[in-house]
Amino acid sequence: MEITSAVPASVPRPVVVRATAAAAALVTVAAGLGVRSAAGGDVAKYAGDALYTVLIHTLVVLLAPRLRPLTAAGAALAFSWAVELAQLTGVPAELAQRSMAARLVLGSTFNAPDLLWYAVGAALAWAVHSRLRSGGARA
Repeated sequence: MEITSAVPASVPRPVVVRATAAAAALVTVAAGLGVRSAAGGDVAKYAGDALYTVLIHTLVVLLAPRLRPLTAAGAALAFSWAVELAQLTGVPAELAQRSMAARLVLGSTFNAPDLLWYAVGAALAWAVHSRLRSGGARA
């Protein structure tokens, strides 16, 4: 049995993809806040790193809904790694002292294991995006 879409055929596919990406972004933020409140230490930190990249992936898809899952995941991973590597310069730490938004987006301190967890998040986002794009599960 094939799962059929509840979306009318008259709704353009990019609109559906963008709406799904926006909903996924909200769920990702909620998941991050939930992990932060329910867990502490390394679990919360590294789950947060992975979810950061998932969030970037959803925002990439929101901006470019026709991107393939691997391309969107690669862009999210590249952005996440660039932000982490920028922390080696001290610029994000300086900006984080002036702005809470900069602290949330750019972080402040380089941590090599974060690079691995960003890749985990990109792989998770790719897997979910690929599954959704292919039409979901087949019964």
